[in-house]
Amino acid sequence: MNPEQLLHQLQHLPLFTTHQLIILATAASLFLYHTYRRRVVAFYLLDFSCYRPPPAHRAPMAFYHERLHLENIHPDATLFQLKILEKSGFGEQTGIPESLARTPIQNRVSSSTEEASTILFQVVSNLLKTTDTNPKAIDVLICNSSMFAPTPSLSSMVVRKFRMRSNIKTFNLSGMGCSAGIISVGLARDLLKVYPGCLALVVSTEMLGLNWYTGENKSMLLTNCLFRMGGAAILMSNRKKDKGTSKYELQHLVRTHRGKDGDSYSCVFQDVDEDKKVGVSISKEILQVAGGALKANVASLGPMVLPYSEQLRYLVSLIGRKGSIYVPKFKRAFQHFCIHAGGKAVIQAIQKNLKLNDEDVEPSKMTLYRFGNTSSSSIWYELSYVEAKGKMQKGDHVWQIAFGSGFKCCSAVWKCNQSRVITRDNAWVDDIHLYPVAIPATAKISER
Repeated sequence: MNPEQLLHQLQHLPLFTTHQLIILATAASLFLYHTYRRRVVAFYLLDFSCYRPPPAHRAPMAFYHERLHLENIHPDATLFQLKILEKSGFGEQTGIPESLARTPIQNRVSSSTEEASTILFQVVSNLLKTTDTNPKAIDVLICNSSMFAPTPSLSSMVVRKFRMRSNIKTFNLSGMGCSAGIISVGLARDLLKVYPGCLALVVSTEMLGLNWYTGENKSMLLTNCLFRMGGAAILMSNRKKDKGTSKYELQHLVRTHRGKDGDSYSCVFQDVDEDKKVGVSISKEILQVAGGALKANVASLGPMVLPYSEQLRYLVSLIGRKGSIYVPKFKRAFQHFCIHAGGKAVIQAIQKNLKLNDEDVEPSKMTLYRFGNTSSSSIWYELSYVEAKGKMQKGDHVWQIAFGSGFKCCSAVWKCNQSRVITRDNAWVDDIHLYPVAIPATAKISER
């Protein structure tokens, strides 16, 4: 066939009908979609474990009354701390390390190392046992503790204790504040994107013993009152075979860092006071700073999770600006909320800003009451509370919100994969029937 004949044949080929074109376009779209889905890596949370301080570590209010007077602290500093404690929202079951229960307080490196090994080894051991995981199967290990960064690192302590592989990828995060738990999950996610078929172990905690402040600066005395002993271990996977047995699947993770702003950067700051005593100051502007960070974080997260109708209402109110800005109904996107238990005022402020009811913030308030502010691990005690109450159902979405020095606000969104989440190693399992409780009003404190 010469070129002229070939051209004649092509010109007389039957054209595709509109119906056929639609079928071809649909088939091509489905092919591209499935090709994309095969490339997308899913991140599963197999299980997690939270540290439960033994009764011997219990620190009721009476203990703090006695402790502060025995330490011969200035009367004004003593009274200030007692007032903060009475307003804290803590119950009588929160725990402290052994070093803080001794007289005098033993805030030494060796005491913090002992505290770290007590918490880390227990939560990791429990998690490996409940998931039936060999320590040598762990490919990535991430530990975070903001205020205690020893040499060798906390991650090295875990590797040595559990005889993990020599080629394990380990990371140790410090100075990241209470948001370090979600930041560690984000780092694990990024590593699981790169390395297929892997298990990642995240361990979040905070050491209290070495950071007890002995001066009189009120902004630094706050840390003595607000933090308690705790920790959590989380096992993540990118293996397809784990989808059916995993508890949750990570949907979104958003980090907001407002460090360029001077007030945000310095609102939680480690420094020395007038007497050269080291402490961490917490400024009065922290609620305002946290509110601004949350607003920026929500602005990034909202389009990922909110229904279009909620986004449209927010956009219309933003353009019009004739009245108040519309606050989207996040309960249309989430069934559960785990707000960092940084303090009663923090929880109440977020509840008001997001228009949540008391039931929505119950896990946060009860975690603060039962375990106190355990820093980066508090969001896991809250998720554990939801599970213990039997409220988590397959398909439910949970929003974890954490704040940290710097100043940072981080969000993690998880989707439940099981029709009934099993609470095998649950920090609340023995006394969940006692909660929720009515938090008593602030008691009057004597000057003494």
